[in-house]
Amino acid sequence: MEEDYDDDAPRRHYDDGNRAFLQAFMARGTLTFAQAQPILAAIFTALERREHREDNNNEDEAPPQPVRPQDVTREDFDSYVSAASAAVSPLDMEIRSTTHQVTKERVWALVNTTSDPATQLATLHSAEEIAFVRRVIDAMFDKYNTPRLEMLCLDGMQANKLRAAPRNQDEGLEDGSGAGGAGNEDEGAGATQIVGGLKGLKSSEVERVMRDMVDEGWFERSREGFYALAPRALLELRAWLVDAYNDPDAAPDEWQRVKFCAACREVVTVGQRCAERDCVARVHDACLEAFWKTRKNRKCPRCSTEWSGRHFVGERAVTETEAYQRGRRRSGRGGRSSSVVERIVEDEDGEEDEEEED
Repeated sequence: MEEDYDDDAPRRHYDDGNRAFLQAFMARGTLTFAQAQPILAAIFTALERREHREDNNNEDEAPPQPVRPQDVTREDFDSYVSAASAAVSPLDMEIRSTTHQVTKERVWALVNTTSDPATQLATLHSAEEIAFVRRVIDAMFDKYNTPRLEMLCLDGMQANKLRAAPRNQDEGLEDGSGAGGAGNEDEGAGATQIVGGLKGLKSSEVERVMRDMVDEGWFERSREGFYALAPRALLELRAWLVDAYNDPDAAPDEWQRVKFCAACREVVTVGQRCAERDCVARVHDACLEAFWKTRKNRKCPRCSTEWSGRHFVGERAVTETEAYQRGRRRSGRGGRSSSVVERIVEDEDGEEDEEEED
């Protein structure tokens, strides 16, 4: 599912067009082929018109027509991506690609191979904002990620509860144990708490930071209003996520907070899981069709339990439950669902809403 580009690709003909493409890529962080087509079309147009101006024999000729985005081929795109990957390699960066877990579209990302979230965000965000983002990621992989309910996401109201810096904020940034900040509802919406040299955020600042994370390609926001890690974050933070949240001494069949697809071996935050709760088999939705074609039956690849297709990883782990649907019906579709989600998450001893009825 993930694909790296050769850092030793030849740098022949690396010109202003390649530099313009790399600049556009770096400004966005991620690109799909469809997003790259108009960028490359504009670059090709500019290069052809410059060549036309520099050719003295073409003084009486009209300038070339603009290159249309649909005329940019995948071969063109791959060539520019390979050149860009070679150019950034000395900077400890590389270009990787993965299949989007929801849209199934191929996504390319510029990845820094040597840093963690704090380093990645330092140039654009304050220390308080970085600490808040870390608390959000901690919540995704800790509070909202249990053997019973693997949401790996949260909504805006739940993110707002993380606005105040916990007492162990400084330690949390170092050792990965900083999943805190929830339960600060007693603080006023505009309150600013200062703990350990870092102050918390105001509710308005939380909204802005979450928007920024989406705009910068770190988070994605679904139609239901849930925030989860975007492809850029999954590609760039893969090693860090495993180090921060998984136990290196755990047995192969032991549940871990960061799970991997049985088909492509990449991180799963949206997909399906085995109906047997103690089984660790997970598969991306985007991988399922090809995965089943390679197997004789639709049984779990680890424990051979029938694969129902009704046990989920991601927001559907909660939105497909009867408790969630019932809560939405009571509050109306436009009603807030955070309280419903919280009840489902906290009801560890209650009805197993995700279990398949016999």
